[in-house]
Amino acid sequence: MSESLFQLSQAEREAALLPVLTELTAHHRAACAPYDRILSSLGTPTAFDSVADLPWLPVRMFKTHELRSVPEDEVFKILTSSGTTGSGASRIYLDKEAAAAQTKMLGATLRTVLGNERLPMLMVDTVSIIKNRRSFSARGAGVLGMANFGRKHVYVLDENDQPDIEAVKKFLAEFGDKPFLIFGFTFMVWLYLYEVARDHGLDLSNGILIHSGGWKKLIDRAVDNAEFRRRFKEDTGLTRIHNYYGMIEQIGTVFVEGPSGNSLYCPDFADVVIRDPETWAEQPVGVPGVIEVVSTLPRSYPGHVLLTEDLGVVHGVDDGDWPGKRFSVLGRLPKAEARGCSDTFSGAAA
Repeated sequence: MSESLFQLSQAEREAALLPVLTELTAHHRAACAPYDRILSSLGTPTAFDSVADLPWLPVRMFKTHELRSVPEDEVFKILTSSGTTGSGASRIYLDKEAAAAQTKMLGATLRTVLGNERLPMLMVDTVSIIKNRRSFSARGAGVLGMANFGRKHVYVLDENDQPDIEAVKKFLAEFGDKPFLIFGFTFMVWLYLYEVARDHGLDLSNGILIHSGGWKKLIDRAVDNAEFRRRFKEDTGLTRIHNYYGMIEQIGTVFVEGPSGNSLYCPDFADVVIRDPETWAEQPVGVPGVIEVVSTLPRSYPGHVLLTEDLGVVHGVDDGDWPGKRFSVLGRLPKAEARGCSDTFSGAAA
């Protein structure tokens, strides 16, 4: 597809991203005083030799600090993460320009796998999740953002979070003989779509499933990515499945599973760096470490280079379905290691 945002080789990506990210770092230093204090205390330079040399922030900084690069009266929307127990929630500040840009680039990224036509869409969630339009949870933001890519939306769950089997049957009777979209968070897709479709003999063979997050609950059920895909294919006929990796702290940027499955890819405006959790040096291909996500999108807050609390590994470079790095997410960091990342910055940011 000519519009694909998965076209740049790794060398081309590095050349394109480095000057933009360097400019973004300077922009955020000028516009966000806490960010500038953090970088100043670390002696961060103003020029960088590679994307991997750029200064990163731990994602949990957005749980503990107000980090925004726009005046308060220009904040259009505040996104909040589904904070884990006791750790609070990230707060992400978007002005109108940033909100429009993240919607536009998410759409451009996903058109690579969805095509340009807005198809009928099954949402594996409840409509009540998107009721508050100014302050969203991560789940609500995901549902609302993905809803833009479909039409004739039908929600799989009723307002009591119970499967509405008749609504799903009616949707499939009307739209199931042609391509249609399905979106949901991974665990919910398994519990409320796969198991319901299997038990009621529903045909999902014309579906295109986009899903993300929630793998831990499935691993507890001995369902990994390969098993997820196999069972959907065998029991419902669904084969077009794309997992993606993203986070509210870098809203609008998603890393998408390629057509052959089991590897995620970076859109042309983003990249990943895998870091050694002891030295923070970049890990070579095949060696697991902490995932750093890089994107040129965040301009209203300093979220362009973020160290996540996830473990991952790069499997190869320029050798997969699409160019650039292909990688997998291996799971969450143990809590002690995760704290270590952000403790590096706690004094500087106070």
